[in-house]
Amino acid sequence: MQNPDNGQAISTCRRCGTCCRKGGPSLHHADRFLVESGVIPLADLWTIRVGERVHDPVTGAVYATEQEIVKITGRDNRRTCLYYDEAENACDIYENRPIECRLLKCWDTRDIEKEYARDRLDRKAVLSSIAGMWDLIGTHEIRCSVIRYIELSQQMKSGPTGEARRDLQEMMVYDREIRQLTIEKSGIDPSVLPFLFGRPLTKLKIGL
Repeated sequence: MQNPDNGQAISTCRRCGTCCRKGGPSLHHADRFLVESGVIPLADLWTIRVGERVHDPVTGAVYATEQEIVKITGRDNRRTCLYYDEAENACDIYENRPIECRLLKCWDTRDIEKEYARDRLDRKAVLSSIAGMWDLIGTHEIRCSVIRYIELSQQMKSGPTGEARRDLQEMMVYDREIRQLTIEKSGIDPSVLPFLFGRPLTKLKIGL
């Protein structure tokens, strides 16, 4: 691959920060210890739920994901990875960086292409040992299914119906109230909600 700044071929990391600015990595089961040890706290993660529209950085395609994706969040509502230190042009957790970061080489993407969609970490692997928490997440997944929400939204666009409107309203009310109730009952930091429940339904992207 050529360095875009000078046209010269590169074969080692130049610490340009381009990959870090394109978004935080997805986590895999090999990264589970980073979460469980607190190196990467839950407040620094967010969940892309089944059915959400995602951009595949390997193929460039946009598609509805069929598997859950847990990612490190961006900095200041931008795509730039939370752990990228722009002043130092360095990673704040470099010695404990996730496997995608270890595999990614911009001059040779074959390793990351092979592993990108394999063995991804999901919420159940992290939360199943916490009494009652996974049941709560499971109930939210049933009552606030992304796939169902998109179906209902599309029905409303093609021709509003009373039933679709009612179901959508019920989903959005439950999605909002379960987040608030979780904070009140458990005392957790609100910044953990994007990991626990993903994006609020009202912030989902409907179209491809």
